[in-house]
Amino acid sequence: MNFRKLLQPKPLPYDFAAWRKLPFPERARMVCQVWALQGFGAPPTVMLFYLLKIALYVWGWFVCCGFSETLGGLESIGEWWFKLEALGKAVLWTVLVEVLGWGGASGPLTARYVPPVGGATYWLVPGTIRSPVFTWLGDRRTIFDAVGYAALLGVLLYACCAPAVTPRTVVPVLVLLPLLGLRDRQIFLAARADVYYPALLVFLIPAETGGGLQITWFAIWFWAAFSKLTPTFTSVVAVMICNSPFLNLPWLKRKLFRKYPDDLRLSRTAVYLSHFGTMVEFSLPILLLLGILLGWPSAWMTAFLVGMTVFHAFIFFNFPMGVPMEWNVIMVYCGWVLFGTQPVYSPLQVDHPLLLTFLSISLVALPLLGNLFPRYISFLLSMRYYAGTWPFSVWLLKKGVKVEKVDPNVRKTSPDLRRQLRYFYDQTTTDSILSRAIAFRLMHLPSRVLHDLLPQAVDDLDDYVWFDGEFMAGEMLGWNFGDGHLHQETLLRSLRKRCPFESGDVRVLMVESPQLHNGRMHWRIHDGRDGLLAEGYAHIKAMRERQPWPETK
Repeated sequence: MNFRKLLQPKPLPYDFAAWRKLPFPERARMVCQVWALQGFGAPPTVMLFYLLKIALYVWGWFVCCGFSETLGGLESIGEWWFKLEALGKAVLWTVLVEVLGWGGASGPLTARYVPPVGGATYWLVPGTIRSPVFTWLGDRRTIFDAVGYAALLGVLLYACCAPAVTPRTVVPVLVLLPLLGLRDRQIFLAARADVYYPALLVFLIPAETGGGLQITWFAIWFWAAFSKLTPTFTSVVAVMICNSPFLNLPWLKRKLFRKYPDDLRLSRTAVYLSHFGTMVEFSLPILLLLGILLGWPSAWMTAFLVGMTVFHAFIFFNFPMGVPMEWNVIMVYCGWVLFGTQPVYSPLQVDHPLLLTFLSISLVALPLLGNLFPRYISFLLSMRYYAGTWPFSVWLLKKGVKVEKVDPNVRKTSPDLRRQLRYFYDQTTTDSILSRAIAFRLMHLPSRVLHDLLPQAVDDLDDYVWFDGEFMAGEMLGWNFGDGHLHQETLLRSLRKRCPFESGDVRVLMVESPQLHNGRMHWRIHDGRDGLLAEGYAHIKAMRERQPWPETK
């Protein structure tokens, strides 16, 4: 078997050299048409990478459970898998995996090839860039920051190997994580504190742990569904299915659009599929919660849990960009433990005033405010999971600027993405792979505001190289997972301090998440040296009738 052949992406159906010479609107049209049928075009070995990674993740959980006094090994899993102790080990192990950078933000589908992980390789290295909550804390990682992060890894490893999940084992994690998060938001977000911080906090009150976890899991499901009450989610479904290696059905992909290939506005089929998914994600958690409160038959609860398992499996096997695989696995596992096994826990058991206050803030107030005022709260803390409502940025760097002014002045542990790809491909194949990133961005509904912003940002787009903000964050910060706040003004300020930019060298287009109640998106255009050049607002509904590519006049 030719191993290199297994690494080859799907070929583009046009001559790439000729494509590069076309005007940008024509290039965008052609690459979007390719995405509609091929998606990212990743080779099968990419999917194998993630499947093996999940197998190791599950194996690691078994190892962690083996240290517990009340649990056992694989041979007796039927006797202990439903215990809260095993669930606690799963949460702690998942936090460790995520905060190391080996979770959702790793591998080729997050633009990481060599090495396939950022995270720890940056956060243990003084001199790299960090993203503090308050700018006066500074953005240069110090030895103190690296030691603090190493301490977090140590207490997580200790908790995973401890004989029991007790308040004593989780308190160091609960204390260190927000303290580190003040100095570097990346670490707090990478640990997926939106999900796992409240999940760990309820272990401080053992008598209310089961009910507290039920509330937490219901809130995650509910807000994930709630965030999809927006026109943007339809484009997310279409983009995900087009990229799916398991739904590789050209007839289905074509039906997602009004008239492929000339009209890639979303069809009624795409709208119906997205509404169906939202209905499922809303209804099943509500039915599970009602089943617990009203004591419905176990057969009903099993049916609801099977439906939820199928729902998460659908997401899992579509390999969405960002690949939150561990999250889908633990959501299903904990759902079965909390809602489908004996003894039955109940949210009504939770009455500790401090716990109720914290859960109200983290699971109600933050998501609600984040949906209404997304500029101020991370889309993760807002629980707007993969609904097309994330903020984003596009970086336009004049040709040669990145090599001459950025790379020599920024300390990082991952090489330029093009250099990573060159380990596997020639220059033409590398550039063709990266060209698909433009399609991924433009195929999402909010990104069509770029049709108006690009002409304002630069006079001639062909003088610049397009870098998606996710790629910039991954290379400069060591972590990227869809949170555009990390690669908007915060990152630009850090690079401006380090790089001798001249006016026009760098133009950054920043677009905020649509507000839930009015669909308004705040956009800004920044120059790398001169700062803010223009800002304004666009409305998501105005994007619905636009093609993914700019219309030629």
